[in-house]
Amino acid sequence: MTTTAHLGANGTGPTAGDPGGAREPGVRGPLGGLVWLVRRQHRLFFGLLLAAAAGGAVWCAVLRGRAAAFIDAHHIDGCSMISLVARCDGTQDAVVEFRNTYGPALQLAEAGLLLLPVLIGLFLGAPLIARELEAGTHKLVLTQSVGPLRWLAAKTALPALVVLAVTTALSAVFAWLWQVVGDEVSGSYWYSTLDFAALGPVPVAYSLLALAVGVLAGLLLRRTVLTMGVTLGAMVLLQVALKQLRPYLMPSGSTEFGPKESAQLPDNAWLVGQGYYTRSGDHLPMEVCDSAGDQESCLRSHDVVGQYMDHHPASHHWPLAWIESGIVLALTAVLTVLAFRVMRRRHG
Repeated sequence: MTTTAHLGANGTGPTAGDPGGAREPGVRGPLGGLVWLVRRQHRLFFGLLLAAAAGGAVWCAVLRGRAAAFIDAHHIDGCSMISLVARCDGTQDAVVEFRNTYGPALQLAEAGLLLLPVLIGLFLGAPLIARELEAGTHKLVLTQSVGPLRWLAAKTALPALVVLAVTTALSAVFAWLWQVVGDEVSGSYWYSTLDFAALGPVPVAYSLLALAVGVLAGLLLRRTVLTMGVTLGAMVLLQVALKQLRPYLMPSGSTEFGPKESAQLPDNAWLVGQGYYTRSGDHLPMEVCDSAGDQESCLRSHDVVGQYMDHHPASHHWPLAWIESGIVLALTAVLTVLAFRVMRRRHG
């Protein structure tokens, strides 16, 4: 007659069926077995993420090499469609050809990194816990040696590590590509919605946030499809809200132009506001005299002496990116803590 070994109530001691307390070699521990299970359950999505990282790296490397060769051959580094730089005279046709050739590929890469956090939230974060709760398979695990908090930690830790590694790699490779093709020559500037969302720590932070949103929504809603819809809506809302907040994350600079000066900023400066300034230094909105019949008389009556432009220079790019990413990661931490509190309250 044979006996079957079972773990005790706390998962560490032997039971009557295992009087010696010995574990057969090669048998996984409770938590290690759960991590293995998480990897098995999501191996398809993990594989797709890793394949996207590898494929994206190769594609960006090839695109960077070809774009750099074109720029060098046509001497258009730092040149734009309308450039005030003397060495860029006569390069407009080459710049147009460059944008037509490499612009679509660059925009595709930017759009992919913008959408990546949403896809992670939809297909990894949302079903990660909701599917278990909906099917009831979590009950089997929670009746074994793994407690609810350790179960949640094991379920989220491995996906978070994979997401962190993949998004960091993709963001770094894209930044390497953007060093060659970004700004003037491609007309793709750091402050655009696509570029800002694809560069530096921003896609990494939003991807981790999407995972946290999906996990918390799954714990609360316990329905996979409903959780996916809520995760999608929440991520779109958060991205739009933070985009509106972005210009105010740090003070912008202001440049004043006299009455005989051309009011023009560098192409890589992000214009966030403009208007008129008076002799006393007051700033008036650009629309102050729109309804006036005689605009010149209206401006003289307000004692206007020139125009001003509020802007973020290119040097503000990385501070803005890190500030926004810090806000997103702080929100991610809050949602993660809430998820563990919900898990403790519902399952002890």
